[in-house]
Parts: sequence; C-alpha cells; structure tokens
Amino acid sequence: MKRNLIGLMGGAIALILVGAFSCLIFLKSFAHGFSARSEPSLVEAIAAQQARSLAMPAAARTRSNPVTKSKEVLHEGMAHWADHCSICHGNNGNAELSMGQQMYPHSPDMRKPQTQNLTDGEMFYIIENGIRLSGMPAFGHSEGDSNESWKLVHFIRHLPDVSSSEMAEMEKLNPKGPEDYEQEQQAEQFLNGSTQNETPKQHKH
Repeated sequence: MKRNLIGLMGGAIALILVGAFSCLIFLKSFAHGFSARSEPSLVEAIAAQQARSLAMPAAARTRSNPVTKSKEVLHEGMAHWADHCSICHGNNGNAELSMGQQMYPHSPDMRKPQTQNLTDGEMFYIIENGIRLSGMPAFGHSEGDSNESWKLVHFIRHLPDVSSSEMAEMEKLNPKGPEDYEQEQQAEQFLNGSTQNETPKQHKH
C-alpha cells in the first residue's frame, strides 16, 4: 500500500514537472518563436534535468559497467568518440563547436559534474536511447547491449584528463568533409609532384 502511494506521488510529481516544462516551452516559443538561438532559462534547464532524472528507469540507473577498463578499451572508446560524438561534443568534450552550440539546449560540457556525476548505467542508457526534445540521438541497437556504448562510458569518464597526444590522434580520426578530402588530395599531389621533380644527385667517382 505504501509503495503504491509513493509510486502515485512520484507519477503526480512527474506529470506536474512535465506540465510546467511544457508551459515554459510554449510561453518561450510564443515570445521568441521556435528559434534554437535563444538560451534556455535556468528554470527550464532545471525542469529538464528533473524530468530526465524522473524518466530514467531505476534498473538502468543502478547498472554496472560490464566492460573492464583498460588502455585498449579507452583507445577504442576514444576512436568511437572521435568518429561519432566529437562533431557535437568536441574532441575534449567541451562542446564549444558550432554544431553543439547551435542546438537547443546546447550540447553540455561533458567534463563537468552535470555529466560526470551520472552513474555508468545512466550514461549507458542515454547513449543507447538518446534524449527526446534534444539533439542527442539514440545510438543503441535493437538486438541488445552494445559494448561500444560501455567503452564510451569509460572514455567519457576520462575526458577531464585527455592528453595532447590523444587530442592529436582524435583529430586524425574525426569525420572528414569534401573540403578536407580535397586539401589532403592537393597535399598528396604536391608531395608526389615534388618527389617526381627532384633530380637525382650526381655521385662523384
């Protein structure tokens, strides 16, 4: 009986928060349109965090990372991060790239307590399922748990301590656009042309 009452109270609080959050979105949209350029208010940010916390399944929150941390695991997580996550969050997790800053809400700084204080299970759940009404997509697979996501959890924990050598390696692993490929091709052609145009040195007999 007591457990049912607590469940009902929790559900009521969640509905109130969702309702308040929806009203805030409506009022802000009415005043500023649906532009993603405006900055979320403090009340809006707190309401969103509370709604996310209440929506997180208890079983997901308490899950432990089944992948053992190692240099190899961190490296694999780093490679996955550089290829899939850096475009919004940045190689070092500071989210200062234009893509992350143009979202509403902005991509968070993954090095700060707002993210680092999450449990491993919460991080994994967010990576796998995404977050509605935000730019965070669901990267999970329908067939079951992804070890790649658990490796990412380890790397996200490592973000505050990323080294300069790791940053340099991630830059090589970042997705490349047409302009990047064109620059690489021009550089390769230049180097090949320089090599071909070099005259062999005369050897003295």
